[in-house]
Formats: sequence, C-alpha cells, structure tokens
Amino acid sequence: MTSSDLTEYELRGEQEASEEEKLSEECKDLLLSLPREKGWTSHYLYLFQGFWCTADRIPCINTFMNQFQAKDSDVVVASLQKSGTTWLKALTFAIMYRQCFTSFENHPLLTSNPHKLVLSFEFDIYGNNRDQISHQSNMIDPRIFSTHIPFHALANSIKESHCKIVYICRNLFDTFISTWIFMNKVKSEYLPILTLEEAFEMFSKGIIPFGPWWNHMLGYWKESIATPHKVLFLKYEDLKEDVNFHVRRFAEFLGCPFTQEEESNGVIESIIKLCSFEMMKNLEVNKFGAIVKNLENKYFFRKAEIGDWENYLSPLMVEKLSKIIEDKLRGSGLSFRVHSSI
Repeated sequence: MTSSDLTEYELRGEQEASEEEKLSEECKDLLLSLPREKGWTSHYLYLFQGFWCTADRIPCINTFMNQFQAKDSDVVVASLQKSGTTWLKALTFAIMYRQCFTSFENHPLLTSNPHKLVLSFEFDIYGNNRDQISHQSNMIDPRIFSTHIPFHALANSIKESHCKIVYICRNLFDTFISTWIFMNKVKSEYLPILTLEEAFEMFSKGIIPFGPWWNHMLGYWKESIATPHKVLFLKYEDLKEDVNFHVRRFAEFLGCPFTQEEESNGVIESIIKLCSFEMMKNLEVNKFGAIVKNLENKYFFRKAEIGDWENYLSPLMVEKLSKIIEDKLRGSGLSFRVHSSI
C-alpha cells in the first residue's frame, strides 16, 4: 500500500467513524463487542448474528428481525450477493404479477430495474427509510421481498408463516469473481482497490457480506430439504441450462402454475425473454439509471456467463478454493459442477 493509499484509507476510516457516530449508543456498544475484519466496500465487516455485515446494516437488520410481520402469501427472494439475484427478482416479479399486465410491451421491467421493483429488507425497507417501512401496508398481495440475510437470521414471522422462500446460489468460483469486480465498482472512493489476491483470501475465509458463504448456502439448502413446500433451492447454472423447465417449476412452487392457455399463447417464453440478460442489459433504464449514489444499474449486468472465473484464477487458487468447497460442503449433498480448462 502506498503512502497515498494509506491516506485515502485513513480518510475512509474517518468517514466511517463519522457515520458510526450517527448510530445509537446501544449499537455503538454492540460494535465494540463484535469481531471485525477488513471490509470489501467499507473499512470493516462485523460478525453480527453469526454473519458478516457492515456497521450501517446492523440496526436495519436488527429492526427487520424484530419487527417484520410476514403474511402467508408473501414471497421472499434470497441469495448471496452476485449469485443471480437480479435475474431471480425479475423472474419472480414477472411470474407472480403476470395477470396484472395486459401486454409485455408496457411491462414495468422495461422501465424499472428489478431491484426497484422487488425491495430488499436490509437495504430498502429497513434501510433507515421509514417511508419504505410504512409502504409495506400499501403493497398489493402477494408481496415480494428480497434479502441476502442467512436463513437462521430471518425474522421469526417468515420462518413460522406459510410464506414462500426462493433461494438462488451460484458456482463459488464465478460468485467470487463477480463479487470482486462488483465490489471494486461500488466501493467508496476513499478505499483502495482490492486486488484479486486480497479478495481471494477474504473470500476463502468466508469474510464476505452476509457470509461465510458456506453457512449461507447450507442454511437454505438444509431448509429446502426439510420443508420443500416452503423453500425452493435453485442453482444459477441449472436455471441457465433449462430456463423453461425451471420457470414452470418456479411458478408451480409459488402456487400460480401456468395454464394450458398461457402455455399455448407463449406466456412462458415471453417471460423468459423479458427477463433475459440480453433484454435487461440493453434497456435504457439499466444503461443509465442508478439505485443509489455509486450504485449504477449497469453494474448489475456484466456478463452472466458460466466459467468466466477461468480468465482470472490461477491453478493454485482453483486448487485451494476447490478443497475449501469440498471440506465445507462435505456430507451435505450440495455440490456444483465445475469444468476447468486451466
């Protein structure tokens, strides 16, 4: 790290300290008691409720855990970051609300980013925005929410109700590369760029937002086995391989299967096309819009390819992460297909 980088890093630390001053005294005391590690987009990540998160998310998550009241008709889209979340949000919205729109030519997904249509508990609804919290009562049923929070830390009302949870995960090699590139784009200007090697070490140790990744995936995986009527577990690669099959399966799980008439009229194919990477990436709203400052819509549409990690990881990195994956997932029944030409 150069002296210039050190100055920027220290400046960012001062900026974050200023942000933390806005937290309640109770939250400040809590931060002092929590383990912390170097962050990806912030100075630090804190180990809160068994997973890593930034200081500003802790009060939001705490409020969500204690206050959110789920309805049996609710649908929650869950994932680790950079695992196919944007695609799954789009598909969920299009499938659930397909009766609300007479034509795909004026569909909301053509003019709004999926993250604006399906709001997150920790970033939007409880993200220090009281208007969004009150907005819940005005949402039409069925309501759709999203989250990166691990299963064990979800509000009890979600776990105890009959609402549905759809979880998507991705091959860990691609997840890592996508996370690294994305985080370097959205990080504070005061933080130095995370090198591939630095990020790889952090990812290998499970130090990522809402991680460790193995606990995150296994929590939803085990629940999908125990309660398959409540949790649907999807793999990004499977969805890419046969999207038509999985969209049908998805709709059935949500309790709104496609009718014979819909199938004959090509509704499934229209939804798949509407939510496709090619379609969404080329929309004006996703080329120039932004969710919030430093988080441009275009950042959510990079390549959507399987195996892009082969362009970045060394053979030693592949070997190391492969061993970690094998060790962490051993005996769970969860596995990923990995092909390497390296």
